[in-house]
Amino acid sequence: MNDISIPANVDPVRLGSLLVEAGWQVAGGRRGSYRRFMPPGEGSLSGTSSLVVPLDSSAPEFSEMLHAALSQISQDRDLWTRSIYPRLAVDASDEFRFRKESSAPSGFIGWRSGEQLIESARRTLVAGAKSYISPGRHFVNRNGRFAGRYLDQVLMGQTASGSYIVTAYAPPNGSVSLGGDGQGVGALPEVGAAQVRAVNQAVVKAVEATAEALEHYRLSGSLSGFEDGVSRGVSYEMTNAILGIAAQSEGADITVGWDSSMPPPVSLSSHFEFSGEDVEPLGQAALRLAEDQSSRTVVVVGRVHLLAKKKVGSPGVFGIDSLMPGSPRKVRVRLADEEDYHEAIRAHEEDLALQVSGNLEKEGNLSWLYNATVIQTLGSIDDYGARRTRGGVGEGQMNLFEGGDS
Repeated sequence: MNDISIPANVDPVRLGSLLVEAGWQVAGGRRGSYRRFMPPGEGSLSGTSSLVVPLDSSAPEFSEMLHAALSQISQDRDLWTRSIYPRLAVDASDEFRFRKESSAPSGFIGWRSGEQLIESARRTLVAGAKSYISPGRHFVNRNGRFAGRYLDQVLMGQTASGSYIVTAYAPPNGSVSLGGDGQGVGALPEVGAAQVRAVNQAVVKAVEATAEALEHYRLSGSLSGFEDGVSRGVSYEMTNAILGIAAQSEGADITVGWDSSMPPPVSLSSHFEFSGEDVEPLGQAALRLAEDQSSRTVVVVGRVHLLAKKKVGSPGVFGIDSLMPGSPRKVRVRLADEEDYHEAIRAHEEDLALQVSGNLEKEGNLSWLYNATVIQTLGSIDDYGARRTRGGVGEGQMNLFEGGDS
């Protein structure tokens, strides 16, 4: 079969299910012996009118017929590499497809945009997994170890032609340990396991709630939908993840395919669309959800420098030269979540302005932003120009360190 790989121990019943999911139709057969399939439309397999898949593994010709069927399917390279082979190779799997269109030629994407899409896809899965344990406005490190164990079970597939798609394969029959996080608040007291399909559903539920909050904003101009959706999985982490998928895109979406080995959920949507116009409300919602309700927080926009980590796994610290009037010119930022450190690195490498939120405190001559969260990367630093004020407080801004009761 030339350079086409054929996975070992292919289940013919599963192969038939995958063909049906891909649009093929059952065209007859003999019970327990074989099934015949017709391809969707004309010309799917050049010169081929039907496909025979053997079912009786005890028959002497079973292996030869199954190999012939797989070879026949592989003639359609796109069908084989995108839809059939990955699903056969990884056994049962629910699929998450993260698509992003750009101005690059079909099937391509700018390198850094591709990196951002992969990172945002990962953050989407992590945010949804965290919400499975307990919903929250801003998780920071809470439920992080559970989300990490869930992510360890997920495989990343190839991108699809015609657009840029990152595919995640999550086995619905797998399990994720619940106990042993040792995270204090939010950690589960008893050791147990969650079924991966249940966590997958939590991811989709959180994406769906965020998409509905966006739709509410489009109709009303209000961010209240994000607040109201927290109990269903909306969070700072999820809004920020979807922001990364929508940013600098000419159309983006998340599509979910449930594996046929288990009954699919009936109450969840499976396709969610986003656009570059969603970036602004998602950024505003992320900022609101990241706010600590028990203390005053501030937002700083500036240039990143002096990135550092004292130890592996720590959230990290960096400096930021503020581009905003009325805020300290130089601020040291101590992150709450190590996930945000990667975004700070990207802003530093690409000379992008970074928007961060946290509790601002003065320590001697240094200004620190504690428990800080990266809201989003903005445009080029050059687009922001020089600071409009070099000292003092700008119009409409609060002086954070002199007088008053702030």
